[in-house]
Amino acid sequence: MPPQDMTTAASPSGGSAPGSTEPEHVLDALQHQVAVFARRAEQTRLGGVGQVRNSMDRAAYLLLNRLDREGPMGVKALAAGMGIDSSTVTRQVAPLVDTGLVKRTSHPEDGRAVVLQLSPRGLARLDEVRDSRRELMTRVTDGWTAEERETFCALLTRFNSALAARQTAHQAPPAG
Repeated sequence: MPPQDMTTAASPSGGSAPGSTEPEHVLDALQHQVAVFARRAEQTRLGGVGQVRNSMDRAAYLLLNRLDREGPMGVKALAAGMGIDSSTVTRQVAPLVDTGLVKRTSHPEDGRAVVLQLSPRGLARLDEVRDSRRELMTRVTDGWTAEERETFCALLTRFNSALAARQTAHQAPPAG
């Protein structure tokens, strides 16, 4: 086990959280590791592997990924799919349009409406970043079995989904 420092050690406190069967120290360790993970993830974004650095703004990466996976869409649909405000998407997309990674085109069914589309340059840049990050994940999980990688990915996906569901529930208007 690697030595722990203030960035990796959890604070032990024992006991149980109200309404939980988990020992409090496990939940303390989990929240601490999530905080450390967030910092390391940001450092990873700035680091990169090889000549093609994986440096790309998190918002840009997520927007480009969504456009690549789901195809052209309007700002409102993009915002709804990402769980953020339309004005935030508009602000985040502007530099992507300015740098030619995203293009604005007319909606195929309603020429008055505008849709955002990943440009060929955007796809190429996204592929570079993905390749670099994939290589980094390979190196970071070197020594892990394929099953361990799959389990970690499944648990992280489940964790992110639970956070997203919680955020959606808190943003929903009260019933009544």
